[in-house]
Amino acid sequence: QVQVAESGGGLVQPGGSLRLSCVASGSAFSIYHMAWYRQAPGMQREFVARITSGGSTNYLDSVEGLSTISRDNAKNTVYLQMNSLKPEDTAVYYCEADLSHIRPISYPICDYWGQGTQVTVSS
Repeated sequence: QVQVAESGGGLVQPGGSLRLSCVASGSAFSIYHMAWYRQAPGMQREFVARITSGGSTNYLDSVEGLSTISRDNAKNTVYLQMNSLKPEDTAVYYCEADLSHIRPISYPICDYWGQGTQVTVSS
């Protein structure tokens, strides 16, 4: 029911920067928890960053201090600003809307995912 769409991926040089955007539907966006994950070829999906409805954040250790997750509730948008990018950051980046805290425990779906945006870090 919640639609999620990522954008902003592309090809960047090592050491470069990129800002990803994620738009999620719903008038209650401001109380969603939002997160970014990534998946590289042949690898499992990996947590990158999360921001709660209250603005608290946490990050994967390897991106701590280099990436910033933020949100603009007026635009139903979450951003991931990535700096000092490395080839190891190459992956498809996915946005998650987490509604587990605002839905009944018995509700079958508590999170929603976008289709991903490709980030390639290469010279």
